[in-house]
Amino acid sequence: MQYIQHDGLNFNYSDSGGSGTPFIFQHGLGADLTQPVALVKADKRFRIISFDFRAHGNTHPIGPVEKIGIAAFADDVRAILDTLKIQRAIIGGISMGAAVALNFALRFPERVMGLILSRPAWLDAPNPWNVKMFTLITKLIAAHGPIKGQQLFKQTLEYEQTRQQWPDVAASFAAQFERPGIEDTGFKLERIIHDTPSLDRREWSRLKVPTLVIGNREDPIHPYEYAAQTAELIPGAEFREVTSKAINLDQHNADVQRVIGEFLAGRFSWPPNHSSAAIY
Repeated sequence: MQYIQHDGLNFNYSDSGGSGTPFIFQHGLGADLTQPVALVKADKRFRIISFDFRAHGNTHPIGPVEKIGIAAFADDVRAILDTLKIQRAIIGGISMGAAVALNFALRFPERVMGLILSRPAWLDAPNPWNVKMFTLITKLIAAHGPIKGQQLFKQTLEYEQTRQQWPDVAASFAAQFERPGIEDTGFKLERIIHDTPSLDRREWSRLKVPTLVIGNREDPIHPYEYAAQTAELIPGAEFREVTSKAINLDQHNADVQRVIGEFLAGRFSWPPNHSSAAIY
């Protein structure tokens, strides 16, 4: 593990190094940097950077509760880029990471060369079903701890209905109780799920960089319609549908890796011109 110190925290990060075009790709809610790193092939043309968000993975300590949120996480992305002396980068993420990337692109457009939004879980308001489920999980962890909380969660009607319709999603919810340190950081689930990357989706039309949006079906946490609408709202965005995890997890991961690789190779020049590397 290697760390970047910022705002009194040690941010665990991964950096492929090299002189390629910088691409910072971020994880989803409850996950860590191993999630995005596994979805991008090593390629000398791109410098792949990921880090654990606050209250996630091996970033420590937790820091102020009020900074557990999408905009604050986008501020951390900017600080990481500053520390690494990167002026502009391709910015992307999965689920929560996609929300952070979108927030970053809207607030710091001069720092963005391209945008990759994989499986968006928000539009300009929280997904009500996600709010219901993650709030339930948060309250059970707070009241009973992760072990007993998970047992009680599996006895709820909400869990059983999810298991019957989307067994992989139910398993993902149950796994939240098993995340390292969740007893101390469980509050993040409720805080972040109530947040939003933007209060007005109309402002997304301001984005003027090459953009890839990835979506899949059979996933209520990341509705296909959210990905499709996001792509429609961002001028010139490319939308790619991939295999759902519910159908085949390995194929899903392979599809995501492939479409990201195709987007990067097709939209960005080599060798990189860091002032204007995007072909658009």
